Amino acid sequence: QIQLVESGGGLVQAGGSLRLSCAASGRTFSSKVMGWFRQAPGKEREFVAAISWSGGTTTYADSVKGRFTISRSNAKHTVYLQMNSLKPEDTAVYYCAAGLGVVITTVPNGYGYWGQGTQVTVSS
Repeated sequence: QIQLVESGGGLVQAGGSLRLSCAASGRTFSSKVMGWFRQAPGKEREFVAAISWSGGTTTYADSVKGRFTISRSNAKHTVYLQMNSLKPEDTAVYYCAAGLGVVITTVPNGYGYWGQGTQVTVSS
């Protein structure tokens, strides 16, 4: 069992930066693929980024590639999402998720544990 708690969301102007954190409880964190998803009002939840258990492999949605960076600290049981050059279209609730398997996946069904989400609002 893993519990996930996101933090770091807020209101920022376009072009600004935010760093999201996701603190995990549970002894299996270090063996899990971790991902970030987001959901804007009226839209489906979409993949943002994912990282392998070791941190050696990362995958990004095309819409955030080059602007967002996912990282993790297994010692701190935490995964991060550094978001730079934010755009109004990045506005959404951001969710942290722990994967069910050992292979990175971009689909929500590949993740079995979810945080409560943190709101990110980017003003123009």
